[in-house]
Amino acid sequence: MSMSSSLPDRRLPEPAAMLRLIKPITWFPPMWAYLCGAVSAGMPVSGQWGLLVLGVLLAGPLVCGMSQAANDWCDRHVDAINEPNRPIPSGRIPGRWGLWIALAMSVLSLIIGYQLGLWGFAATILAVLAAWAYSMEPVRLKRSGWWGPGLVGLSYETLPWITGAAVLSAGAPGLPVLAVATLYGLGAHGIMTLNDFKALEGDIATGVNSLPVTLGPERAARVACWVMALPQVAVIGLLLSWDKSLHALAIAALLIAQLLAMRVLLGDPKGRAPWYNGTGVTLYVSGMMVAAFAIRGLA
Repeated sequence: MSMSSSLPDRRLPEPAAMLRLIKPITWFPPMWAYLCGAVSAGMPVSGQWGLLVLGVLLAGPLVCGMSQAANDWCDRHVDAINEPNRPIPSGRIPGRWGLWIALAMSVLSLIIGYQLGLWGFAATILAVLAAWAYSMEPVRLKRSGWWGPGLVGLSYETLPWITGAAVLSAGAPGLPVLAVATLYGLGAHGIMTLNDFKALEGDIATGVNSLPVTLGPERAARVACWVMALPQVAVIGLLLSWDKSLHALAIAALLIAQLLAMRVLLGDPKGRAPWYNGTGVTLYVSGMMVAAFAIRGLA
């Protein structure tokens, strides 16, 4: 049930509600991935720090923040079931303000992306289109437990990683960058699946076929664990083939720690998914940076 009826009518959104709408806690993955791209390209040299800072801001507060606003607007009926205290169903962001904020941030993202040159602008266009395709009818890829998390994983990890490498090197990234960035983006599908556990009831009621809905929490959690682990095994194999054994060993150690955390997760998938998102995911993204340092001399 929406709580808007218990609040006085508003014409303008609350500033605090607007900040919550764009969910700062979600900005970290694409910002981190852009940094990984910069590292894998050799890090910025003199005169490139502005491109690094602008790209990080674009990936996080702007594009990711916009995607959260778009998702909340398109999910306002689902949130009324799952999280009635969220800004839109609670009435703290009234009327169509949620939509206007998402559209304004889309335009602003494209303007900033244009400042990053051809590679940055093209990536921004793809990111904006992906955000709306994920949430908005009639496409609404989030209805699928396979396509939705896959799109988000590639948008949060692969795309900003490749963009950071391309912008900082002023050219197309090499095969090692493309391979590692893609593998970590594919693995992020599992992270997104675990994130779907919190919306299980609302997804069932509104026809969103997330993996926790279609497979059940236990099977979905096992699938998520496999999807997170296998790409990391592939990254380890690639690093060994590129004579980066110390980096491969570090990522293997991080993966073993994740496997131990996965055993805890599988004991109570629905209850422990938030815990794993704070524990296992930290280990996952740490491996991303290790891999970025490993391939920066190869790109």
